[in-house]
Amino acid sequence: MKKGRVLIIDDEEIVRTSCQRVLEPAGYSVKTAADGKDGFTLLKNHTFDLVITDLMMPDMDGIEVLRKIRETWPDTEVIIMTGYGTVKTAVRAMKIGVFDYIEKPFNPEDLIAITAKALERKIHIGNIDLREVIPSHYELSNIVGISQAIQKVFQLIARVANTGSTVLITGESGTGKELVAKAIHFNSSRKDQPFIVVDCMTIPGTLIESELFGHAKGAFTGACEKKKGLLELANGGTIFFDEIGNLDVATQAKLLRVLQEREFRPIGEKKQVHIDVRFISATNRDLKVMTKEGTFREDFFYRLNIFPIHLPSLRERKEDIPHLSNHFLRKYSRELDKNVSHLSADAMKMLVCYDWPGNIRQLENTLQRSVILCQGRTLLPEHLPSLDISQSEDVPKTILQLKEKKKNLRLQSVEDIEKVFVMEALRRNMWNISKAASEVGMQRTNFHALLKKYNLSKHIAGQP
Repeated sequence: MKKGRVLIIDDEEIVRTSCQRVLEPAGYSVKTAADGKDGFTLLKNHTFDLVITDLMMPDMDGIEVLRKIRETWPDTEVIIMTGYGTVKTAVRAMKIGVFDYIEKPFNPEDLIAITAKALERKIHIGNIDLREVIPSHYELSNIVGISQAIQKVFQLIARVANTGSTVLITGESGTGKELVAKAIHFNSSRKDQPFIVVDCMTIPGTLIESELFGHAKGAFTGACEKKKGLLELANGGTIFFDEIGNLDVATQAKLLRVLQEREFRPIGEKKQVHIDVRFISATNRDLKVMTKEGTFREDFFYRLNIFPIHLPSLRERKEDIPHLSNHFLRKYSRELDKNVSHLSADAMKMLVCYDWPGNIRQLENTLQRSVILCQGRTLLPEHLPSLDISQSEDVPKTILQLKEKKKNLRLQSVEDIEKVFVMEALRRNMWNISKAASEVGMQRTNFHALLKKYNLSKHIAGQP
């Protein structure tokens, strides 16, 4: 069974071909188009779960493609491919409703990962077999840690899993809230039923009601056919509202009634739909403060907070860092086909001393990048270039400081991977720029721009 239907739109044939060669062996059905016009012809005649479109194209740019897809095919996810210097435009696209963006040049693993993530949301629409995408092995053992704080979380998961109670998971970004939600679901009697994720940060406000409740054919402009909402698709299983603090008050009121009555009416329909669904929510915001500010309904908060689980930050459970680090080291050594077997004492000390404002997600990304950089069996401090231990006590004190720090870390991560990507391509092709560019699926000018960007040309001189 195919994992999903993907349309690639790019004016460069080598990019279209490369994406197709990566995604088809991974189990996806792929079609390609050379421009927006051909892409929309395919969209009118075929059903696609995901569109991956280039941002800069001559006749119709990616932003225009995105706008038209959002208007006519709101159920189709969109990923934008960007070149160097266009990331700011891609970020603006997030506000229009793009699922995510991927920056060129990207490796096959990145393309597969972002496609899988987009289609994990697409399973909500009911076009993909849930069990083909989400494995049913989210046991408590998959949440790594020996600290007292995380052991308490284990105990709470074990107690609530089979009760059917509504659960509210709180904690900073990157602490593993979705993993806990999946552990609850897959350790419950509902484990063979759907687990539906509602990302309250990425679904546009204009689409949230249609996404949740569904609609009748002709209910509004663009409603070309009847569509089941996420609540109905989750029937019998679990619906997980990630970052529920981002829902507007009007949507909160409608969901409150669903929680109370276990029924709702799709847009344009006359009959009520009855459901048996477990509600799990997560947030990194203080909902109690939001209720006082009037941005979150107090009655809705108490309905969600029947069984609260708070996840500690990584700096509150530093004794777990060695276990998590070794877990991610083994994971990415295996996935990247590397032979990195352990961390040096100094490297481990750096990891333990760092304060990890991005929590487990940041630690995992750091270990993935470090495994890529490491050429031997032992991961050393030099493979952890983004960790400035001198700043480890400089913990962000405001949300703006946190966002800035996370932005800087992401940029550093991209730069480190791009450098390794270019150097490895050159080594494989005997330092021939044209051959290296062709192998990775880039135009020579773009590949050379990366060389210049990171001042890597000096490494080519003197090479055989």
